[in-house]
Amino acid sequence: MAAMNERFRNHLRDSGLVPEGSTVLLGYSGGADSSCLLHLLHESGTDVIAAHLHHGQRPEADEELAKCEAVCDSLSIPFISGHADVPKIAREMNIGLEEAGRHARYEFFEQCRFRTDAPLIATAHTLDDHVETVLLNLARGTGLHGLAGIAERRGHIVRPLLPFSRSETRRFCNERGLWFHDDPANEDIGFSRVRMRKNVVTQLEKIHPAAKDAIARLARTVADEDKFLDGMAAAALEQSESPLNGKLHFVSKDCEAAFDTTALLSLPRVLLARAIRLATGAVGASFDHHQTTRSIGGIANDPKGSVTADGGQVVLEWDESRVLVRSLHVDAPYRFPLTFPGETVSDEFGWKLTAASTGPEDYMREPGSLDVVIDSGAVKGALYFRSYEIGDTIRPLGLKGTKTVGDVMSGMGLTEAARRRLPIVCDLVSPVWVPGGCIDERVKVTGATRGCIRLSFGPI
Repeated sequence: MAAMNERFRNHLRDSGLVPEGSTVLLGYSGGADSSCLLHLLHESGTDVIAAHLHHGQRPEADEELAKCEAVCDSLSIPFISGHADVPKIAREMNIGLEEAGRHARYEFFEQCRFRTDAPLIATAHTLDDHVETVLLNLARGTGLHGLAGIAERRGHIVRPLLPFSRSETRRFCNERGLWFHDDPANEDIGFSRVRMRKNVVTQLEKIHPAAKDAIARLARTVADEDKFLDGMAAAALEQSESPLNGKLHFVSKDCEAAFDTTALLSLPRVLLARAIRLATGAVGASFDHHQTTRSIGGIANDPKGSVTADGGQVVLEWDESRVLVRSLHVDAPYRFPLTFPGETVSDEFGWKLTAASTGPEDYMREPGSLDVVIDSGAVKGALYFRSYEIGDTIRPLGLKGTKTVGDVMSGMGLTEAARRRLPIVCDLVSPVWVPGGCIDERVKVTGATRGCIRLSFGPI
């Protein structure tokens, strides 16, 4: 068998997990797995930054931190350390120590990535971790996604050691005479992962010596099929989508979506379940099996109803014509000066407002345009934009009398989320433009107009 470092380099090349020239932030605990990965990445020519989190659980952790830093110094690898009180996190979040430690580590890694501008975070999960995760998910109850185990890549997080076993990483360190430490928690059967490793995996290997490799093959197959089915469900959602908010659909597309009820009910149950999980996931929820089953039964049998995600952050609502998924998060009111001339961008809501000086020659626009021209001489003070406020009124161009901005937006057919997010352009007197709605009669272009402001609103 080829040396581990050669197989590792071939794996990096074939998988594309770590593109050549990339900087990788490595979660380095000092255990055999992360110590092995530290040296493999370094020997492959990868630019590595080591990040070590002190968990605040064991007295020897101070010495381990110092030794990790010394190893990195000997290799001229930048080293970042941090401290977390994992037992306190577990108490405050009412979660187990395993989960609290994982939460603390990934939060620390993200902070380090932000500080160093590293594009990738690497963790030292091995084949054994992968197999244990599959079996734990199976024991707890899971669908195909859980049976796929640990993904080699999840966003900017990569796991380059997944094809390699824990025994290989330990042998690599021992043969090189590399320092590493053993965490006592890895032998504590109070942790479910340790019990799975010692009591289940060892018995499976007695039944079939290559059980871990077989489970890994299953996970790869399941991951491919899971991805394929997700693609089919996403295509079905796209075909059944009922656009919200007309030309202003981009204002709230990240927090709500609607779909034709009949089209969804025509899907096979397996695709309908996936479609529901994908749709709710896109707006910030994770429907479990029970919530998904309730949703399917309700859509099929009840003329009207809803299911709310645990925590109350997302709701799925339906009637006989459409299924709506929406975030229940209420956006905070806002108010900002309008950049003039120039462009004002809202990364949070996905829109931009552009303001520029122009002449009065070309000012005619269709009603409800997202691009308007107003008389700059009629504007009182500096323009600004803000969220809608109850009591706002406007004199729509060409109409007699005033209307509330709320009535204007109602006539536009806007959802509650779109109404909260739509910027109302104002001067010191009152609103002058509701994008997609109307401009105020007060700022219309006339024969006496000498200068104009062109306002445009659209997606980023």
